[in-house]
Amino acid sequence: MKQDALLINKIAAAALTAGLLAMVSGILAETMYHVEQPEGVEGQAFVIAEPSTGTDVAEAAAPAEPAGPGEILPLLATADIADGEKVAKKCVACHNFEEGAGSKVGPDLYDVVMRKKAGVDFSYSSAFQALDGEWDYDALNHFLYAPADYAPGTKMSFKGIKKDDDRANLIAYLRTLSANPAPLP
Repeated sequence: MKQDALLINKIAAAALTAGLLAMVSGILAETMYHVEQPEGVEGQAFVIAEPSTGTDVAEAAAPAEPAGPGEILPLLATADIADGEKVAKKCVACHNFEEGAGSKVGPDLYDVVMRKKAGVDFSYSSAFQALDGEWDYDALNHFLYAPADYAPGTKMSFKGIKKDDDRANLIAYLRTLSANPAPLP
C-alpha cells in the first residue's frame, strides 16, 4: 500500500513538473518571439498583403533601394556636427583625425575636405592613385556612400554609410577638422 501511494506521488509530481515546464517554455517563447499584431487581426497567425494594382509581389514586399546617395548640399546646412563625430567612430580603427597624428592603416583625415585625392603621405592603392580632383562635398558624399563603387579595386573594406543624414553629419564634422575649414557651398 505504501508503494502504491509513492508511485502515485511520483506520477503526480512528473505530471506537475511537465505542466510547469510547458508553461514556462510558452512564456519564454512568447517573450523571445513576440510579434505585434496589427489592429483588427487578433488571433491570426499572419497577414498576407496583396498588391492592389497588379504589382509584382516581390516588388511590393521589398523596400526600394536608393539608386545612390542623395543630394548632400542641402543636408549640410542642417547637419549635426556632434552626430557626425559619433558616426566617425566607425573610422577610428583605420584613420586618425587629429592634426599631425599621421596615418594609420588608412590615411590621416585631418583637413580632408577640399584636399587633393591621394594627397597626403600614405601608401595609397592604385585605385586611389588613379582618382583626380579634390575631396569636395559631392566626392565625399559618393565615396562615403559606397567606397568600393567609387574607387573600384580599393583595399578599403568599409561598406559605406547608406543614410544620407549620417553622411551629411560626418562630412560636416570632417569639415571642422581643419585650421581653415572649407567654406560651405
